[in-house]
Amino acid sequence: MKVLVFGGSGKIGSAVAWDLAKDNEVEAVGIVGRRKDALGQTRKWIGSSKVIPYVLDVNDREDTVGLMKQYDVGAIALPDRRTSYRVVESAIEARLNIVDMLEEYHRRPDPYETEGLQVPKGMTLEEYGEWLHKKAIDNGVTFVDGMGFAPGLSNITLGEGIRKMDKAERAIARVGGIPSKEAAQRHPLRYMITWAFEHVLREYMVKVEVVKNGRVVEVDAMSDRESFRFTKFGKDEELECAITPGMPSFIYTRPQLNEFAEKTIRWPGHWQGIQTLKECGLLDLTAVEFEGMKIAPRDFLLSILTPKLHPLEGETDVCVMWNTITGKKDGKKMRIDYYMWDEADTEVGIPSMARVTGFPVAIAARLLLTGEIKDKGIVAPEDCIRGTLYEKFMEELRKRNITILEVPKMVEQDENDVTEKSRIVG
Repeated sequence: MKVLVFGGSGKIGSAVAWDLAKDNEVEAVGIVGRRKDALGQTRKWIGSSKVIPYVLDVNDREDTVGLMKQYDVGAIALPDRRTSYRVVESAIEARLNIVDMLEEYHRRPDPYETEGLQVPKGMTLEEYGEWLHKKAIDNGVTFVDGMGFAPGLSNITLGEGIRKMDKAERAIARVGGIPSKEAAQRHPLRYMITWAFEHVLREYMVKVEVVKNGRVVEVDAMSDRESFRFTKFGKDEELECAITPGMPSFIYTRPQLNEFAEKTIRWPGHWQGIQTLKECGLLDLTAVEFEGMKIAPRDFLLSILTPKLHPLEGETDVCVMWNTITGKKDGKKMRIDYYMWDEADTEVGIPSMARVTGFPVAIAARLLLTGEIKDKGIVAPEDCIRGTLYEKFMEELRKRNITILEVPKMVEQDENDVTEKSRIVG
């Protein structure tokens, strides 16, 4: 069995390839990128003869499809919509089952700041997404869409919680990658780059679809801020979160919800700093003229901030999750919380964000290889990881030292009488 990883020289793509190369059932792991030296460094770091580098421009459809036909499954770890959709189209044409980590829901593409996404002439964005879905079905292709941390683990856990209830009413995902507490003090905005920073800023500026009072509405990113105290896994930390895009498939796959939103977790002070930049116009993309030159304020800000946000030697990151689903079971009110606190693997040299995003991609790729994910077309994580596959998926995460704690609470007539039972999922 052979897997082809696009973006295989990036932090997350290399984590996907590293994980797959350890599997005795996987005979080859192709890594695709545009820089030969970066691919070579990844191959050397993984240290496996299974890893085969390919220098490729994914805009070249013929070469991309030709390479894909040599592999059994593909994995996409690319940072933007333009390249991600190009690879998805090629995979569908090549009849290659594939898994993607982008927070976009390709069946309903986000209309804001499309990052160079090119839609076929004569199609709207929504028509394009449905065209991709139908073409994948016609070609017998499974496209697992949005499989990583958020979307990915957030979708899977909340999807499981919904299935455990007779009637689910409210689902809130709270997820985020943050620097270690010590590292946060040394960087502006209490932030450290664990993901393409230009993509992070995009998420702070777009309109976001959420569900309120049973209706899908648009709200501003960074709205509905919430402070909370995380006390699981021996931690005791004050954190904050605010609405951002992250798992948009839920709007369409779980229409029964009366309320739904995804929020990004940050250290206190981050959101206030970003709000100030936003109010000053420094996150705008419309170019302004300055001394005879034109430049977008966000591009200028990126050039200044990015070098200050890269990890310093020895600094590590943390990924945090607190997801909540509420509803009814057997006529009683029920609530289920899912918690995760994951830290970087300093021994191997894999950041936490690469672990919790890349490893779910690698696990899903294996499930595609074995044929255990059978749905065709564009498939969301909450729909394909269920039943015995859910338990298997959680077991695989646990093998990689990623632990998710599930805490169900049954509420009797007196809402203060709460019986809590905790367990480690899997």
